[in-house]
Amino acid sequence: MSINRRNFFKVLGVTGVSLTTGTAIASRPEAGESETEFCGILYDSTRCIGCQSCEYACAETHGLPEPTEFPDPAVVRKTDETRRMVINAVTTDDGEIYVKKQCMHCNDPACGAACLTKAILKTEEGPVIWRSRKCMGCRYCMVSCPYDMPKFEYHSANPKIEKCDMCFDRVKEGGIPACAESCPAEALTFGTRRELIAEARKRIHDNPGQYVDHIYGEHEAGGTGYLYISPVPFEQLGFDTSLQKSSYPALTKEFLYAVPAVFVLWPAMLLGLQQATKNNNKNDHQNE
Repeated sequence: MSINRRNFFKVLGVTGVSLTTGTAIASRPEAGESETEFCGILYDSTRCIGCQSCEYACAETHGLPEPTEFPDPAVVRKTDETRRMVINAVTTDDGEIYVKKQCMHCNDPACGAACLTKAILKTEEGPVIWRSRKCMGCRYCMVSCPYDMPKFEYHSANPKIEKCDMCFDRVKEGGIPACAESCPAEALTFGTRRELIAEARKRIHDNPGQYVDHIYGEHEAGGTGYLYISPVPFEQLGFDTSLQKSSYPALTKEFLYAVPAVFVLWPAMLLGLQQATKNNNKNDHQNE
């Protein structure tokens, strides 16, 4: 059976839109590009006294329960749907050290790349936020996060994704995150990422015996909004030091940008074949 070439190419013409769409997607700006410099927080574990002022401030600001547990070297506390951040006590070669854990606010977040509805958004200011009106509850953000930070309210009738948003509402108004504002030991410093890296390097340079020569978050997973300096290697604090330096979305960027073109182009090709075949069959029957 022959195919009516004119009908086939007439319908196939719509695939030009697919190719144009694919080109536009592939040429979009790099993730993380912004005219606004990202802000962030520098955590200095040599200054933290484990008072949990940051935890209480976070809970009050976001309407969450007050902490009922305290840092204990025998217990690894994790964030969950009731707490966006935790302070842990860790036994190291340098004695007991406190460490803060929360969303790292990656420069190019894997959670945002995995989110099908853009409910997880990397803002121009830097914080990574969750938008309830866009979320469909797929929880891909939880699976994709290399730091295991987004948490889901499984027992709620109207579940949310709970994670630190670096007090984005306060940041937008020119304020600073509640945790940084409440810290009495100045273990938390808020500023632009460039300023924080410069400050971290200065502290390391000026106090070589006090810090290891490493800023955690400067390069890990493509760089993060939360940066850490420590007196001991970060693996002793429970950090994953095996994370790659480039962002995780960068691994699949070219493939993912090409996928929309493939999925739009292929159905159009099939439609062209189906329409041409149908018209050809119709003509064959008319000629009988």
